[in-house]
Amino acid sequence: MNLSCCIWALTGPENDNLTQMAALGFDWIDIQPQMLATAQHQSLARELGLQVQCVGVSFGMPDGAALDSPNGDERAAALAHMESSLAHAASLGATAAYVIPGLDASAEALRHYGDSVATTAEIAQRHGLTLGIEHFPGRALPTAAATLDFVRGIGHPNLYLLFDSGHIQMSGEDPVAVIEAAGSRLGYVHLDDNDGQGDFHWGLLDGVMTEESLRRTFASLDEIGYTRAVSLEISPKLPDPFAALKSSREIVARVCNLSRHT
Repeated sequence: MNLSCCIWALTGPENDNLTQMAALGFDWIDIQPQMLATAQHQSLARELGLQVQCVGVSFGMPDGAALDSPNGDERAAALAHMESSLAHAASLGATAAYVIPGLDASAEALRHYGDSVATTAEIAQRHGLTLGIEHFPGRALPTAAATLDFVRGIGHPNLYLLFDSGHIQMSGEDPVAVIEAAGSRLGYVHLDDNDGQGDFHWGLLDGVMTEESLRRTFASLDEIGYTRAVSLEISPKLPDPFAALKSSREIVARVCNLSRHT
C-alpha cells in the first residue's frame, strides 16, 4: 500500500511544488490533468523519484461540459476531457483516476451521469487505470453508502468507490462499516480531517479525527485486503499546507506503521 499526496495542496510554481513533495519524503503524488504537462516537469519528477499514482479527472473540465448534462454535446465534451486526461495520466504511469458527482440529484441527471461514468470507466480500463467515484456531501451522491450503491448499480467491473475520510466525517458514516461494505469495490482512499461539518481538508488529527479512528480505518483496509494507495488530500487554503502535509505524513507513519504500507 503506497502513501501518496495530492500535489494541489501546494500552490507555488510546479517545479517548487515537486521539489517540496520530494523534500517531504513522498515517492508518490496525485495530480490534476493539467499538471506535469511539459517534458521539463516530467523530467524533474523522475529526477526527484516522484511517481504519479492518481489523477483527479474532474478537474479542469471545459466550460459547459458535464458528465450529467441533459445536452449530448456537453456530455461529449466532458467525455473528451476524460479521454485526454486519462491518456495523459497513463503516459505518466498512473494507476488510478477518479471523478466527483454532479450537483443535480434528479433521476435524469443521475442516469446521464451513470452512462457517462460507465463510458469513462471503459476508457480508463483501456489505459490501464481504475476509476473511482468520490462520495461528496452537498452533491448528487452525498454519502459513501449511496455512492457505493450507485457504483454497484452501474455494474462496470472497472468502477469503484473512492473513500474520503473527511467526507465520511461530514456525512456521519462509520468508516469501518463503509470500508467493510465496499470490500473489493474500494478503489482509492483520501485522508483528510475537518470539524465534522465543513469540507476543510485540514491536516490529520487537526479536527474530529482521532488516532483511534485512524487506526481503525487502516485496520479495516488491512482486513479487506486493500493494497491500493492512500493519499493525503490537504487544502491549499490552510495557513501552512507544507507543515500540514509534513505533520500528516508523520502521523500516518506513527499511528499506522507506514513501513507496513509502502
